[in-house]
Amino acid sequence: MRILVTGSTGFIGQSLVPALARQGYFVRAAARDPSRVAAGPNIEPVAMPDLSGPADWSTALEDVSHVVHLAGIAHAPGTLSDGIYTRINTEAVAELAEQAKGKIDRFVLMSSVRAQAGLSSPTIITEADEPTPTEIYGRTKLEAERRLAASGGDYTVLRPAVVYGPNVKGNIASLATIAKTPMPLPFGGLDNRRSLLSIDNLIAATVHVLQTEQTRNETYLVADAEPISVAGMVAAMREGLGRPPQLVKMPHRAIRRLMKSFGREADWERVCGTFEIDPAKLMATGWKPEVESTEGIRQMMRVPQAPAP
Repeated sequence: MRILVTGSTGFIGQSLVPALARQGYFVRAAARDPSRVAAGPNIEPVAMPDLSGPADWSTALEDVSHVVHLAGIAHAPGTLSDGIYTRINTEAVAELAEQAKGKIDRFVLMSSVRAQAGLSSPTIITEADEPTPTEIYGRTKLEAERRLAASGGDYTVLRPAVVYGPNVKGNIASLATIAKTPMPLPFGGLDNRRSLLSIDNLIAATVHVLQTEQTRNETYLVADAEPISVAGMVAAMREGLGRPPQLVKMPHRAIRRLMKSFGREADWERVCGTFEIDPAKLMATGWKPEVESTEGIRQMMRVPQAPAP
């Protein structure tokens, strides 16, 4: 395979590109700054078009057999206009799909579980559920899926849970920052179940769908095999740092105060809600999430963090 990977220097791309190359695939790694693409055999860094307007992908698509589209705007509540989300997360996908049609064998779109559901769910989430995104990020991801399916080309959509791994950003990074503090933390009573996804499991899922005919023109939720509680997450983070968990049970209002002190009060629902995903559909095609959440989080905390670019 000769694979075009967009967004190659993002959190997922910086791990996926070298992983594909190590397995013998030729990777054309598109990024806004190609100099930041991981160097190595079978990797060709190229400049990615500006997705804020109509983009010409003809050069990037030349002689490739597959596309893995990672590029997009991550979830950033209240900081970007709806128009920017629509332009980059939806319109740019539709344009790339149209230009790739008839030239490639498969288009793999990295969507998000947020195209399927909101911040929490009282029931276990499956692909059979009607998608109910609750904000612009999820809605534009879902519309991108629909535009891709309507393009006429063959595709696979992956809807990953929150992904964790070395140099993770977002809410997992914020929780890790709290876990690094020396104080006991009032998370012992947070036994809600939340599905996460190891970066290694996501890479394995991406390689699997690229190789598996059964996954053609299908959409899959992707998560570690078993969910984990917030108490379990923080305990695993501290264990990865070689420290005891030091978790105590305290009223939820105390946790709210703690999160407010770190400027993360708005993330309360992301911490206290239940969000459990069933990845059985993808597992039925032969994929197996080898990394278990607790051990994956421990390993994440043991890896030195790279400096910010």
